[in-house]
Amino acid sequence: MLAAIALRWQIIITPARANTPVATSETLKNLDEFSLITVGINVGKRNVIPSMLVRGKENGTEAIDFENWLLPYEAVIKALKLNVTTLADGQLEVRSPGVVTRIDPKKLRTDSELGLVFSIADLQTLFGVAGKFDIQEYAIDLEIPWLNQSNQQAELTDTPIVLEGLPHLKPGSLNVAAVEQKVNASSTTSSSTNYRGDFLAVGTVAGGSWFTRVNQQDLQNQQTWNIAEAEFLRQTKRTDYFVGSHPTFWQSQESGDYWGFTFIERQGFAPPQPFGGGVSDPRQRLQAAQIGRTITGEAKPGTLVRLMPAFGDRVITEVLVDSSGTYRFENIKSDNQFFGGNYRVLLYPEGRLTAQPEIREATFSTVLGQIPAGASAWVGSGGWQREFAGNESLLGEFSEFRGGIAGRFGLSENLTVGLGGVYDESLQGLAEVFYRPTNFPLQVAVSALAGSELDVIADIRYEPSSKFSAVFTNDFLSNRFNVNWNVFSGFSLFATTDSRDATAGGVQLNFSGKNFFTFARASLDTENHWRWNVLQRLGKMELNQQGSEIGTLSELSYNFSQSGITGNSLLLNYETRSLNDDDNLLSLGWRYRSPQRVIDGSYLWEAQLGYGIGSQGNGIVTSLGTTVLPGMMLRGRYQGVSLTSDQATFSIDLVSNLNLQGGIAPGDMRSNYFRTQGGLLIQPFFDRNNNGKHDAGEKVYTDNLGTMLVVNNKPIQSLQPDIKGDRAYVRLAPGAYRLDLDPAGFPPDWQTAIDSLAIDVVAGSYTPVMIPLIRSYTRSGVVTDIQGNAVAGARLEAMQPGTGKRKFSVTNSAGVYYLEGLQQGDYELLINGKLAGSLKLEDSSEAFQELNIKQP
Repeated sequence: MLAAIALRWQIIITPARANTPVATSETLKNLDEFSLITVGINVGKRNVIPSMLVRGKENGTEAIDFENWLLPYEAVIKALKLNVTTLADGQLEVRSPGVVTRIDPKKLRTDSELGLVFSIADLQTLFGVAGKFDIQEYAIDLEIPWLNQSNQQAELTDTPIVLEGLPHLKPGSLNVAAVEQKVNASSTTSSSTNYRGDFLAVGTVAGGSWFTRVNQQDLQNQQTWNIAEAEFLRQTKRTDYFVGSHPTFWQSQESGDYWGFTFIERQGFAPPQPFGGGVSDPRQRLQAAQIGRTITGEAKPGTLVRLMPAFGDRVITEVLVDSSGTYRFENIKSDNQFFGGNYRVLLYPEGRLTAQPEIREATFSTVLGQIPAGASAWVGSGGWQREFAGNESLLGEFSEFRGGIAGRFGLSENLTVGLGGVYDESLQGLAEVFYRPTNFPLQVAVSALAGSELDVIADIRYEPSSKFSAVFTNDFLSNRFNVNWNVFSGFSLFATTDSRDATAGGVQLNFSGKNFFTFARASLDTENHWRWNVLQRLGKMELNQQGSEIGTLSELSYNFSQSGITGNSLLLNYETRSLNDDDNLLSLGWRYRSPQRVIDGSYLWEAQLGYGIGSQGNGIVTSLGTTVLPGMMLRGRYQGVSLTSDQATFSIDLVSNLNLQGGIAPGDMRSNYFRTQGGLLIQPFFDRNNNGKHDAGEKVYTDNLGTMLVVNNKPIQSLQPDIKGDRAYVRLAPGAYRLDLDPAGFPPDWQTAIDSLAIDVVAGSYTPVMIPLIRSYTRSGVVTDIQGNAVAGARLEAMQPGTGKRKFSVTNSAGVYYLEGLQQGDYELLINGKLAGSLKLEDSSEAFQELNIKQP
């Protein structure tokens, strides 16, 4: 507990101001009339120093010249709980929860008998601490502004993940993690049933993932099947290997798939980890997860400046402004995964943390593609274009060669450039620029291919404030320009133009309250086309309307549940289409969504029943979906009439997923995530024979896994585990992880032989983690001497010969000891190092038993 408190103080208090004025001998008066007197020190209503010598004077009723009384340096440090560090320049850095400052010890007075001293005036000047003398208590009362400060701020630092010395688990070199089969059957009143499918499989090989997906155009005709994707992917912190089907690292106008090999090497940065798997793109791996930016400003010398996140009270870093009048925070991380960083700069005058700070915004963003200053990346790729001339080829036809090589360099924290060459039908030069100036709200991302023609892809953004933005983008298809101005809260104006479409302008409104929400957006373009979108929620009722020159869709719903999303709802829909003959359809229906969902977010049950009347006729519309069967999703829909057709349609979708690790078991419908992710398959089990293996009949324990398991210093709940009846699945990005086992989650009278593990996770599969739970025994009793008297303070040890494992306890005043956490085996009992007996623990032994021992 004391260590935790000490650590908290070290985190809370940080560097401070310099050149603070301190009382000198010229400012102290009447010292010849002062004498040494004995007083106490009170802080608040609590006495912290019962008695100490100070230099002062009183007349029996009050203190005389109290502000010049002298207090010993050590006594002040103790009473105020200050942390003092001697700096390299000889100054003293003084830190507390309420003030941070620096003191030149040469400017402090030295008393011949008290040594280094502070005056009462110094306490006010340096620390903002007022004092008064209580003649009745004969003590000095100090008023500390931060005494009852409850919202202590902690520095934002990540606890280091230590893996050295831990048992190390690694995944298998080759496996099949999961397979998934999708089937769709559809038909109309005038056509036969068509069966389509999609099959995928994924696993691990050679430290990476393998993935294949087969497109089954006609399930009943295998000649129509083709391999849509087949890829080996190995991603590490520094290098990536893409083999098979994958996107090119350059923007290409060519149609068809790219099959080949791509290699990426990075230095000085790590790529972002996607939230979900399923997508492998070399261009994402050339981006940096975080960019170090510099935040600077001006402030009065002696000001304590703290950098904090936009939300929350944790301190990232802080600095004391010196005589230059400037502060500077370097290498502040901007997270590319969230497209920027928002921070607050808090300025405390004179380092007083109890004062009201000045708050400044420190917002900056990073251009996607930008990498840190000094970092670099190289990418090389070669392969062929693949196309399907028909549906009779499993692999398709490979034709023209395509490839290229390029480098990307972080020239500064603001500028990243890329240079290379590409062969794509012809030889072309590649140039990239990613630019974000420090003090100007501009972002530039430009990529150009120059050959016989110049093809430019650009994303240029100007955002001078959170209320205004202008964005220009272009690619091979069109040029676009968008402007958005938030005039005031809830009201915005916007304009858009597109080289392939008309120019438009409009207005957007959004307001919200306790039981309502309103969103409306409307625009008019130069071709007199109106487009609008309105969403209105009022209590349990919701109106959603969309419209354009093509048609309109209006839906009015009333939800009977409190959530407003799940449960039973009434639906009234009206839809029009003006492209052909002004078609329309009015339908009234009921919908049910179960509150329960599976791990991938799908509803356990979802059903809808309605009746439609329109220009094409009338009929029943009904659907049913369920994921109640593990590893299977079933959806069916029948539509007797539609907006544009009087033909009835029927369709069924069936998705089956199997996890093949640890035996065939239902999956969670996210098999494609394994392309870029791995995870842990954790099975704690009761190892009754203590052999470290999961034998037949030994049950798996999953009751308190949320409390028992900690991954990289975070509870497993934060990783959204999927806990099944006999195992727990945790999705993780590839890398090395630390798994700690918290005894708070152990079943009674059981424990683990180890406390922590280091585990490697690779994409394509789960790393199996078997955790044997072994019996835990407790023995307690009284240690007595030869006369039968209790022996206090005796050290009792239970030692296993040959292993060196020991458990010890020190007897209390009544001679009672308490040995817990004992495992099966033979023990020697030692009292103060002398053999006092033996102990044998077996599976049949009682978990707790009293055992009195005589001292030898």
